[in-house]
Amino acid sequence: MDREPAFHIEQLSVRALLVDLDGTLLESGPDLARAMNRTLVERGLAELHLPQIVSFIGRGLGHLLSQSLRVALQREPTQAEIDTLLPSFEAHYEDLLGFDSPPYPGVIEGLRSLQDAGFALACVTNKHQRFTLPLLDKTGLAPFFELVVSGDTCTRKKPYPDMLLHACAHFGVAPAEALMVGDSSNDVEAARAAGCPVWCLPYGYNEGGPGVPLAADRIIGSFTELPVLLALAEAA
Repeated sequence: MDREPAFHIEQLSVRALLVDLDGTLLESGPDLARAMNRTLVERGLAELHLPQIVSFIGRGLGHLLSQSLRVALQREPTQAEIDTLLPSFEAHYEDLLGFDSPPYPGVIEGLRSLQDAGFALACVTNKHQRFTLPLLDKTGLAPFFELVVSGDTCTRKKPYPDMLLHACAHFGVAPAEALMVGDSSNDVEAARAAGCPVWCLPYGYNEGGPGVPLAADRIIGSFTELPVLLALAEAA
């Protein structure tokens, strides 16, 4: 597709946006928590509270399961226990996809404005493709993204740079021209390793960390600020 001229943002020339999914576009914690608690109850374990579960979001379902099991069992789970329960957890989550994972306020409007402005848009998430594509479709976000880079697209997930570099190669842009938009230190670390600028939102999960990741280049108040800031920069 044809690209519009690059827009300048604080001495950056941005041609593509790489956007995280969980905690950035979608408030997906409730569905993940329901799926996790169903899995724990089947194992004869007590349910966990929503804040406990969402504090483990960000590094894929396997990490989410292992950390939740650690709390539920009050000890470190064995790899065999994780491997045994992972198919059940994945099946429950697949069944719940899009049940209660709404886009955050302003996300639809912001994506539409960015798309209309001619930016290349990629969703870059550690969630596997079998969950990512149906979730984007059910929540109405799929049409906005030319590219989806899922947790099984590359050998390594965020915080490694592989997924971001894959997106840059697809769009034919240098990493410095691709703005990573996320909610966690996981996104910041991946962007830094790839050489991409990174902006973060104040909501989301940040893997249980204290608030927003301060190492981001900018903290924006909501997704609607993205096209507003870009439009102001273009007019400057």
